[in-house]
Amino acid sequence: MEASNNVRLRLRFYQDVAEEISLVRKKFEDYAQKVSGDFKISVCDDHIWMNVIGEKRQYWSPHLHIELESKENHTHIRGLFGPAQTLWTFFMFLHFLVAGVFIIFGMILYSNLTLKQPFAMDLLVMVLMVVVWFLLYFIARQIRSNGYGQMDELEALFQKILK
Repeated sequence: MEASNNVRLRLRFYQDVAEEISLVRKKFEDYAQKVSGDFKISVCDDHIWMNVIGEKRQYWSPHLHIELESKENHTHIRGLFGPAQTLWTFFMFLHFLVAGVFIIFGMILYSNLTLKQPFAMDLLVMVLMVVVWFLLYFIARQIRSNGYGQMDELEALFQKILK
């Protein structure tokens, strides 16, 4: 998977394996029980989560969510890389906060325009919120680029377990 050429913030991949879904799940369960290292593997039904743990874990460390889907004579695997849940939740909170401030000051701006009152401060706050939105986007891109190495490690571990 080529992470740097992708526009999306959350990277995905798909793979078909010529084995039954129970065999694929068993491989991950066995690996999770036998090997303890820099990664934690959790298996629940047809979902597998792979996380970086220990000294290698940083606030920007990615996790890999794998979903197994049974097809006629093979297993279809969907992989999704994402940030840590706490970081993702924090970024969503910031986005909602910025959107709320933008909408509130948009309403105040409209009221001031209708009442023919000064509105420069309201417009300034709205422009600043747009700048903050772009800033949040570029910060998220930088965090993702920090995690490229660990994404590659998670993918390599995923491929190793499948063999």
